[in-house]
Amino acid sequence: MLELRPNCECCDRDLPPESREVMICTFECTFCADCATSVLAGTCPNCGGELVRRPVRPADKLPKYPASTKRVLKAEGCAPKAA
Repeated sequence: MLELRPNCECCDRDLPPESREVMICTFECTFCADCATSVLAGTCPNCGGELVRRPVRPADKLPKYPASTKRVLKAEGCAPKAA
């Protein structure tokens, strides 16, 4: 099950579980749509994988399957992974 992380790893913007402006990779690295497109060009800086829109968990499922509260932030900043 997806963690639904609460923030962008680049800019620390809050990303609520109902947001459609969230991008993730297959390892669930999480970024806001702005950072994913303008800074990262659609590529995860951690694994080099594709960033795609995170699905929205139905609101009636959140009480039983809550979103994560653990914030992840790249201390060194956010830049594309070197090729």
